Amino acid sequence: GGGWAALGAWGAVQFLAVGDWGGVPDPPFATPREVATAAAMGRAATDLGADFVLALGDNFYYEGVRDEWDPRFQETFERVFTAPGLQELPWFVLAGNHDHAGNVTAQLAYGHHSPRWHFPHYYYSLRLSLPGTNASARLLMLDTVLLCGGGDDFGVGAQLAWLRGRLAAARHDRYVLVAGHYPVWSVAEHGPTACLVRLLRPLLRRYRVTAYLCGHDHNLQFLEEGGVGYVVSGAGNFVEESQHHSGAVPPGSLRFFFGAPASPGGFAHLRLDAHAATVTYLEATGRVLYRVALPPRDL
Repeated sequence: GGGWAALGAWGAVQFLAVGDWGGVPDPPFATPREVATAAAMGRAATDLGADFVLALGDNFYYEGVRDEWDPRFQETFERVFTAPGLQELPWFVLAGNHDHAGNVTAQLAYGHHSPRWHFPHYYYSLRLSLPGTNASARLLMLDTVLLCGGGDDFGVGAQLAWLRGRLAAARHDRYVLVAGHYPVWSVAEHGPTACLVRLLRPLLRRYRVTAYLCGHDHNLQFLEEGGVGYVVSGAGNFVEESQHHSGAVPPGSLRFFFGAPASPGGFAHLRLDAHAATVTYLEATGRVLYRVALPPRDL
């Protein structure tokens, strides 16, 4: 779709990561936070640069969509993310638990109706070329709801086998990012996801994954453990301040937390270049909340 021509126009691959952005099921179908976050994402795309948007699930509250013609696609997506800087950008989408409460195959099918909605399969892989280098990065999109018991065991085994194969094949990529809806580590309301700590964390460490990106908890967090960065970006629609699970993450792993209830929302901007993967957390006001640079993988 549109937007690929500009890929890497900033001497880097750059994208916005927003989770839990999916409005509400009643008029006007978008929350004030979603509207403010969408506007700020447009400004960030223009000012900092962006090649695409990563949608980290819970795309439609509270029960997903009914079918591929559901008006919620217009009300909560197309008519909200209208800023000039966002208009041309492709969205790469994965499903959250609220999406699975409805019809996820309808979200897959919606790609046929919108040039900017890319959701080819429940889990899928993107290869990103770093401009001005011969280096590449890999972005692996997961369905953590299916991985954590939202489906049959056969499906879990198939997704894990796919992930292992993709991680092994990415051994020469300068950065490998994995994205899912549920967090591995989080200090907030939902806290760590036991199934992902068990199934996913060992793979992230073994294959020296640069970062794992997620939503589910409605705040912004950065944690670091075992050489892996954990980016929680779930503040696109609601903001919650609870750190109820601060004792459930590895000691010293939490580097940043933002969940001010009065905040108009927030998201993350990622920049991948030859030297670093830089994660910048932005409030919907445009304020930079935190920035961290993650090194290239030691190949």
